[in-house]
Formats: sequence, structure tokens, C-alpha cells
Amino acid sequence: MAKKELLFSLTKKDFEIQTFKSGGPGGQHQNKTDSGVRIIHRASGAVSESRSERSQYQNKKIAMYNLAKKPKFKVWLNRVVHEMISGETIEEKVEKLMSPENIVVEFSEDGKWVKDES
Repeated sequence: MAKKELLFSLTKKDFEIQTFKSGGPGGQHQNKTDSGVRIIHRASGAVSESRSERSQYQNKKIAMYNLAKKPKFKVWLNRVVHEMISGETIEEKVEKLMSPENIVVEFSEDGKWVKDES
């Protein structure tokens, strides 16, 4: 089995963590304490929140877990990993692939596909 290598890590500085009063069912406890948690990942713009538990700690865990599953966060993560592994950004790779020598133009003539040689 190949040894796993840590590419990068995220810290608390990468996120904005907001707390708020949950409200709703649960009585006075939810109305008095800031148990609801909203987590914003600044780089990707992904947002997740949890207010289902009475504990702020539990809500943080749930919100972070849900944030990691958000499509916006996954796209950002894939992009960062690609840049680290290949050494080029997605934009640079697209630019390289769209160069004239990599583009073939074809058109249909009498039901057959013909390359444009111009």
C-alpha cells in the first residue's frame, strides 16, 4: 500500500465561525444560548450551519462535516489539489489545450465529416 502524504491542511484561520441563538423548538435553553453555528470557508465561499443540537460543540462538528460535503467546497478542494500536483492552474491548462495546434475543425459535407485544412 502506498504511503499517504499530507498535501496541505486547513486551520481555524481559513474559516469564519459564527454563533447564534437557535430559536425554534427546544424551549428556553435554545432561546438563551448561542448554540447555533454557521461556518463559512472564505476561499471557496461554501457555507454550512447547524442548529439541531443543544450543544454548540456538537453543532460545530455537524456544520464542519456538512461543509466538507458541499459541492462548492469540493470544487475548491479539487482545484487546489490539482494545482499542487500538476504545478499549473486550471486556467493555464485550458489555455494550453486550446492552442491552435490542439484544435481540429471538422464540418459535414455530403453526409461525411471533413477536416478543415485552412
